[in-house]
Amino acid sequence: MADIDIRIEGKIGRITLNRPDALNALTYDMAMAVEAALDEWENEARVAMVLIDAAGDKAFCAGGDIQQLYDTASAGDYEYGRRFWRDEYRMNAKLANFPKPFIALMQGFTMGGGVGVSCHGSHRVVCENSQIAMPECGIGLVPDVGGSLLLARAPGRLGEYLGTTGTRMNAGDAIYCGFADYYIPRENWTELTALLVKTGDWTQVDAMAQPAPDSPLASQQSEIDAFFGGETANDILRGMDSSEWCTKAEKAMRRSCPLSVAATIELVHRARALDQIDLVLAQEYRFTHRSASDGDFVEGIRAAIIDKDRNPQWTIPTLEKVTDLKVTQMLMPLGADELKIEEKRMKIGFIGLGNMGGPMARNLVDAGHTVVGFDVAGVTIEGVETATTAALAATDADVVITMLPNGAILRSVADEVIPAMRSGACLVDCSTVDVESARAVSDQANAAGLQAVDAPVSGGIGGAEAGTLTFMAGGTEAAFAVANPLFGIMGQKAVHCGDSGAGQAAKICNNMILGATMIVTCEAFALADKLGLDRQKMFDVASTSSGSSWSMNAYCPAPGVGPTSPSDNDYKPGFAAELMLKDLNLAQQAAEAADAATPLGQHARDMYAAFVENGGMGMDFSAMLPHLSNQKHDT
Repeated sequence: MADIDIRIEGKIGRITLNRPDALNALTYDMAMAVEAALDEWENEARVAMVLIDAAGDKAFCAGGDIQQLYDTASAGDYEYGRRFWRDEYRMNAKLANFPKPFIALMQGFTMGGGVGVSCHGSHRVVCENSQIAMPECGIGLVPDVGGSLLLARAPGRLGEYLGTTGTRMNAGDAIYCGFADYYIPRENWTELTALLVKTGDWTQVDAMAQPAPDSPLASQQSEIDAFFGGETANDILRGMDSSEWCTKAEKAMRRSCPLSVAATIELVHRARALDQIDLVLAQEYRFTHRSASDGDFVEGIRAAIIDKDRNPQWTIPTLEKVTDLKVTQMLMPLGADELKIEEKRMKIGFIGLGNMGGPMARNLVDAGHTVVGFDVAGVTIEGVETATTAALAATDADVVITMLPNGAILRSVADEVIPAMRSGACLVDCSTVDVESARAVSDQANAAGLQAVDAPVSGGIGGAEAGTLTFMAGGTEAAFAVANPLFGIMGQKAVHCGDSGAGQAAKICNNMILGATMIVTCEAFALADKLGLDRQKMFDVASTSSGSSWSMNAYCPAPGVGPTSPSDNDYKPGFAAELMLKDLNLAQQAAEAADAATPLGQHARDMYAAFVENGGMGMDFSAMLPHLSNQKHDT
């Protein structure tokens, strides 16, 4: 018989996975057959619903068939795997968005690719022997096929725990964690299927469901939330204690590929913010696209499946050695290779095409959107249509994005573009301006029947080029939902901070921290120099202990130390000192208006003011190090 049996029975479209001797592992052809069936049945009047099941007792589907993925990748052919994942993810998205009831009967093992063809359905049924898991970290991958979204939606920090440990969920766990909906004993599935074939009525599932078994994971929720709430995998490890529970959890994490574990934490966090299957699959694909060429997929399969020596030689041997930079590199946008699932293409007006706005607009074009740009300096960007005025760039646009120098210019541009925008469109300001200007422009847009988001960014020119910015957004939930898909193209993370102005408030508070931590990081290196401490040794200690910070770990101000940063390029600006001064001034203006005490923020502002006045203009803000190195102790 064929590996997959697809047919119309009575009032249902039925898909049966039929490789029981291979635990119904999903091949490329099987995935494409599922997609073809979904396409055919979406508008087929004879099909009231879809049912997917599988032959055998041991497994619904234990994952994707990885033999050919390994054979091609180990020979240096990465395109087969990339095509497999691209096309499989497209099918996963169609399943998740399928307009008719989709029922999955999941006995035995349901893992990896099996999760992708079942757990995005509308009615997911488990039984007494169901075992569901996302164990991809063990073979140098990450929870994919939209699995990171399911993990992100699990209660508390269960997503981080399940994704990094590969823990298996029984029927009760699967329902508690949101991977399943109904518990129906296996002996009743034949009767259920017959009723569905006869009636095409999904309520038969409701009628036959029984109370879910107890969930062992539910009883561990407090420990999981307490110990898996860290921002990174290393934060999680540092927060663990010597208890038996933590020892077991840490051992499970360390059995897997360190790079995969670290990236999984980041993917779950991103999925929690994105909460859309298309956007999440695009994030997962960035990792899987690179998993063989730049990661550990080939070695993971060799050790677990081919040689079975269970002794993988990971490229990064321990979690402690996985840097935030490496995780970012694995999840950076892919440009022309970015995953393209059928989605709404927008017409975007982009006002301000400078060092930040230009690359952001280019990334939107690369993702398939139509972008019409305007810049007062006459800047043009390849692929971006050029308008002669800001109003013309905004005309008929679904979204208008602004990236401007200050609040006064923002207000002026808003006066020009808001009357030109069509009703219901969204104005997204990515400038860093004062909170009052952000709120005033939002009120002006709302009064004109528009939606508005203030969404300043963090990440500098490098982040704009690479599409790894962080967006701090203020506005309504509805406005954020419009802008969020674009944030997923231009950046790696977007946080909805609250109502209008909240994005600007978050940005100036964040950059006040950044300005102060960069100063003290520079002071520490200057002191280390005068104490005769080697800069590399200083970095090795501080970057992995209590002195760690973004200024130290990702943007080290000492040349030749840590990841490449502007200090390695004669302090040519990634984030200019005068821009840091601008943000610190905004923070102090806000502090004064709110009657908030910020003495360190004020001192950082004063130090950057002196630095800019004394040669720092046009230099990166980390050039505070050579500036301080030439000073003596102030007695």
